[in-house]
Amino acid sequence: MKKTLLFLSLMAAPALAGEGKWTPQQVLELDPAWLKAQGLQVSPKKLWDPKRGTGLLAGAVNVGGCSGAFISESGLVITNHHCAFSIIQEHSSPQRDLITQGFLAKGRAEELPGKGARVQVPRSFTDVTKEMFAAVPAGADDLARQKAMERKEKELLAECEKRPATRCKVASFDGGVQFVLIDSVELADVRLVYAPPRAVGEYGGEEDNWMWPRHTGDFAILRAYTAPDGSAAQFNAQNVPYKAEFFFPLATEGVKPDDFVMVLGYPGITFRALLADDMAERQARYYPRVVDVYGELIRILEEEGEKDPAGKIAVASTLKGLHNRYKNAGGQLAGLKRGHIVEKQREAEAAVVAWAEKRKEYAGALKARAELLSLQAEKGKAFEREFLLDAMRVGAKGPALAVTLARLAQERAKPDLEREPEYMDRELPRLKDRLEREQKNFFAPADKRAFLALVRRAQALGAGERIAAIDKHFGRTYSEKDVSAKIDALYAGSKVLDLTERQKMSVETEAQLRARKDALLELGFDLATELVALDELRDRRLGASVRLMPEWRKAVLAHAGKPVAPDANGTLRVTFAKVKGYTPRDGAFYTPQTTLAGVMEKHTGQEPFNVPEKVAAAANAKRYGPWADKRLKDVPVNFLADADTTGGNSGSPTVNGKGQLVGVNFDRVWENVANDFGYNPDVARNVNVDVRYVLWLLDQVEDADGLLRELGVRKGPKAQESR
Repeated sequence: MKKTLLFLSLMAAPALAGEGKWTPQQVLELDPAWLKAQGLQVSPKKLWDPKRGTGLLAGAVNVGGCSGAFISESGLVITNHHCAFSIIQEHSSPQRDLITQGFLAKGRAEELPGKGARVQVPRSFTDVTKEMFAAVPAGADDLARQKAMERKEKELLAECEKRPATRCKVASFDGGVQFVLIDSVELADVRLVYAPPRAVGEYGGEEDNWMWPRHTGDFAILRAYTAPDGSAAQFNAQNVPYKAEFFFPLATEGVKPDDFVMVLGYPGITFRALLADDMAERQARYYPRVVDVYGELIRILEEEGEKDPAGKIAVASTLKGLHNRYKNAGGQLAGLKRGHIVEKQREAEAAVVAWAEKRKEYAGALKARAELLSLQAEKGKAFEREFLLDAMRVGAKGPALAVTLARLAQERAKPDLEREPEYMDRELPRLKDRLEREQKNFFAPADKRAFLALVRRAQALGAGERIAAIDKHFGRTYSEKDVSAKIDALYAGSKVLDLTERQKMSVETEAQLRARKDALLELGFDLATELVALDELRDRRLGASVRLMPEWRKAVLAHAGKPVAPDANGTLRVTFAKVKGYTPRDGAFYTPQTTLAGVMEKHTGQEPFNVPEKVAAAANAKRYGPWADKRLKDVPVNFLADADTTGGNSGSPTVNGKGQLVGVNFDRVWENVANDFGYNPDVARNVNVDVRYVLWLLDQVEDADGLLRELGVRKGPKAQESR
């Protein structure tokens, strides 16, 4: 990767500790002596070889929006329980409730395939900044600019993905300062090997979510498979385990306070480069609306799920996602307020402005900032309507599926390179999987109530923010009785919610879909019209941002005079950290480790603190095996580190200086949720499952002898074909 940009020119300094989600190339530019002093015991070149474009960091893989890690040469991947939840749910029923009971494959033949589950292994990174900007025609307005860059991105992806089983991505860094083409191998046969019972994987539930102390075994083990010749392939009984070049052996000695660790993975998105006004809008409007709208949807799904065992399983995956976003939003609000983050950002911006005003070469940066502020003010005028339209895409599956089918038919009529990215040929297998997978998540009573709540909100919008599709199908004034009757009729008379018919619809033309005279489909087409218009408006805004933000960011980076890692964007990163506790408030200190004794102290016999009987039996008998920490005199369960993580780091491997796995990242502490907007070393703590708790469960609770041998932690021959 070319070192052409300011943020890639790093100085090695202790200030880098903790803060920063560094790219693989940036790791090579850090001072090896400093890294060694921190605790890194392998050469940085072992982490990443720029000539090959790979290295130990490639042992960290993308698992469908989460992170994961190879932990054996035979394709075993460890990630979070909540990241593997869709596979667990897929194979669950009231008669065989794997969500509650957990699952252990006694042999490879018993491993459970996950519909649509994929693992991506990074292969190379290429700077394509010049190509992206060269694609913009002279005199292009903001919409044309975005469309031209999007077209170039599609062309780059098409060329990159000519190789079989390849998944590529063009990632934007620092608001458009740099664009990088990322080439990954995509493994499409992924199977569940082990998942603990839900009362382990989610111990503490929403009560403990984002909190410390934690006692949660949020991990699961998958296996990636390939065709017998080693090429990636769809599920087939003849497939063989993937041979991982890079994987992380398990560090059976675990960690102790002040140990050096690295967290590797694919952090999703952070907002540290936002202007203060953008941050203020999120604080004042976006997060409060998430709490409000998603809170209502959660209540609806929980109430309806409790009425029916099958319904409870059906809404479980959706509820998990909603709960996480809901509590995250609350944490962001608390953190933004507690840390005075918006105020600090205003001060930081003012300092850059004052500095730039004295330097003629940054006049363009000041002008760009002024225009960005104007664009933000304009965007805020349509906030409520845009938020609800987005909620329509995910809040109720009936209309969301109808919209997807409508958009798919319309986009498929265009040449592939002219379609919206999510409807290109490369995305059709994923769309097909989702259209099928959603059947498992659909529970009509809950879905209809959720849609009713969204319609009620839409009908309450002001005159300038109306959603025409809702007004057309439900009227402009809310009547619960009338709207409920119309929703009942929509669902009862539609084939959209029938899997077999939906699969037929997914390959039909718009004319064929219209000829069905399906009222829910017609609503989908009407909503799609408004969503297409919204997407175009956002494309115009994005074009403006790519024109303006790089100018401003160059001034910010020059003013900083020190390393500034780019915001998270779903690409491979590493953060360096130490195991340490923190002070959440005056007079209190949280130690960095929790133990099995703490699990049992929380045990009430009632959810969310109901320890499974087999776990409690081993714990009460103090059957620790070799997994007890000598200092703690107990089995460690979770530990804290000051790594710089965010959403997407779920399932990230936490490794020691030798490159051995010591834990699996799964959360942040409540005081650190607003870390997305700014790193605070006093409270920046990520939460990890200790590898010794993983091994204790496999050994003393599950007696998973074959799996332990395969992982290399139990003496004897390695796993045979039966394991």
